[in-house]
Amino acid sequence: MSRGTATDLVYLVAIVGFILALKGLSSPKHARAGNLAGAVGMLLAVGWTFSLPSVHGDSGDLILMLVAMAIGIAIAIPAARLVKMTAMPQMVAIFNGVGGGAAALVSVTEFIALPSKTIAVYKIVEVLFGVLVGSVSLSGSAIAFAKLQEIMTGRPITYPAQQVVNAVVGAGVLGLAVATLVTASTPLLVILLALSLVLGVIFVLPIGGADVPVLISLLNSFTGLAVAASGFTLNSDLLIVAGTLVGASGMLLTRMMSQAMGRSLPNILFSAFGSVVTASGSEVSGDRSVRSGTPDDIGVLLAYARKVAIVPGYGLAVAQAQHTARELAEALADRGVEVYYAIHPVAGRMPGHMNVLLAEANVPYDQLKEMDEANPEMQTTDVALVVGANDVVNPAAKNSPGSPIYGMPIINVEQAGNVVFLKRSMRPGFAGIDNDLLYDPKTTLLFGDAKESLSKLVSAVASA
Repeated sequence: MSRGTATDLVYLVAIVGFILALKGLSSPKHARAGNLAGAVGMLLAVGWTFSLPSVHGDSGDLILMLVAMAIGIAIAIPAARLVKMTAMPQMVAIFNGVGGGAAALVSVTEFIALPSKTIAVYKIVEVLFGVLVGSVSLSGSAIAFAKLQEIMTGRPITYPAQQVVNAVVGAGVLGLAVATLVTASTPLLVILLALSLVLGVIFVLPIGGADVPVLISLLNSFTGLAVAASGFTLNSDLLIVAGTLVGASGMLLTRMMSQAMGRSLPNILFSAFGSVVTASGSEVSGDRSVRSGTPDDIGVLLAYARKVAIVPGYGLAVAQAQHTARELAEALADRGVEVYYAIHPVAGRMPGHMNVLLAEANVPYDQLKEMDEANPEMQTTDVALVVGANDVVNPAAKNSPGSPIYGMPIINVEQAGNVVFLKRSMRPGFAGIDNDLLYDPKTTLLFGDAKESLSKLVSAVASA
C-alpha cells in the first residue's frame, strides 16, 4: 500500500470519528463517548500528519510547530479542567474564535507562498473567503466572550450613524476583496484581514442579552466554513470535511435556536434584542402583589404531590445547584413522587447547557425531557418548580403580541396545578421583561440563593 493511499485511509477513519462525535453529542447519554470519538479522530489525524515526509522538510519548522503545540496544550488543559460550568459558553466562544483566526492565518501564509503571477483565480477566492470569515469569527467571538464574561456590558451597544459605519466598513471589505482578486496583492490581503477584524467587532456589538448564545453558534459555523476554505487552499480533504461538518452543524444549531426563540435569524442579529425593557410583558391589571412561601410550606406541597416538574434555568447554573436539585428529586422519588426535568432549548447560555449541568450531577437521562416532550405532561403535573428561569416560562410569549419574546415557544408551567419559583429577587430575566405568572394566585415564590433554597426544600421534604 502506498503512503498516499494509507494517508487517505487514516484520514477517512478520522473523518468517521468526527461524524460519530456529532452523532454522540446529540444526546446527553452518548455525549461523553461522542466527545472521545472526536478526540481520537483528531489525535489520529494530527499524529499521522506529523509522520508525513513533507512535514519533516525543515527541522526548524518542525520544532516551531511542536513548541506551538506545547504552548497550546499548556493553555488548553488547565482552562478546560478549571473552567466553571457557568463559564463554559464564554470558553467555547473564545476557543472558537481562535480556530477562526488560525484558519485566516493559514490562508494568508499559503497565499504568500504561492507565485503571484501564476496563482489561479479560484485559489485567490478560497484565500479571500478564509481570511474574511475567519477574521470575523475571531474578533466577533472575542467580543462575545467579553460580553459573557462581563468584561463589557452584555447589552446591545449602539452609537450614532451606526448603520452608516457598518455600510462603509462592509463596502471597504468588498472593495478590498475585489482589488485583491484582480491584483493578487499581499499588502491588500493584509489590509482586508485587518478590516475584517473590525467588521467582526461592529457586527457583534449591537447583539446582547439572550441572543449571544445564538451568535456563538453562528460564529462557530463561520469558523467551520473558514477551516473548510483553508482546506481547499491546502488541498486537504480532511480539513474540507471537518470544516464542512462544523459549518453545517453550527448553522443547523443556529436555526434550531432561532426557532426555539420564535424569531428569525435576521431579527436576532439586527433587532438589538436583549436591552432592558421596563414595560411588563402584558397589560398590567389587578393586584400585582406576589405570594411568598417558606421552605417548610413548599416542602409539604412537594412531598404530597403525585408528579413534580423541575424547570432549570441559568439561575441554577450560577448557583451551582444541579447536585442539590438531584438530591431533592431523589428525596421526592423516595416518597413515591414522579419527578422529571423540563428542559427548554435556550434555558442556559448555550445549547445543551442544562443537559450538561444535570448530567454532571448524575441525573438519570430518562428524567430529562425536552420542551416538546415536557409540555404535554404539564396538565397532569401537580407542582412545577422553576429554578432560576424566567423568560422560558413567561406566558407573555403566547399572550402579549407587543412583548419582545412574543412567539417564542416556552415551557407551559402555567398549566401545572401549582407553580413555585425559586428566585433571588423580582428582577426580570435576560429579556428584561416582567413575568405575569409571578403574580398568579397559584404561584408561590421562595426567595434566596437557588442552592440554599433547594437544600432547605430537601430537609423540608424529608421531615414532611
